[in-house]
Amino acid sequence: MDITISNVKYNGNQADATVNMGVKGSGNTSMTMNYHLEQKDNKWVVVGKQDTGQHGATAPPGAMPGANPHAGGAMPAAPGASGKMPSPEDLPPAGKK
Repeated sequence: MDITISNVKYNGNQADATVNMGVKGSGNTSMTMNYHLEQKDNKWVVVGKQDTGQHGATAPPGAMPGANPHAGGAMPAAPGASGKMPSPEDLPPAGKK
């Protein structure tokens, strides 16, 4: 699976990130997720998410718009943060669908 962070907007100790996911090597984005993060104990923690995937889901009014799936690059570090993404062990468990 290819995962890219295409957009991050910081607002103090909170941030909104757009993450694109697709089949490894295909060059296509099959799903886009918007995550709302909050900095706790010097770590970024996911506190909310919105699926805006290309499989029929639509974002509610006011949600972050989808980003260019061809954009990429590393996520910029927040002021005063280490710039590292949280490890999978630091993320909340995924709910069943």
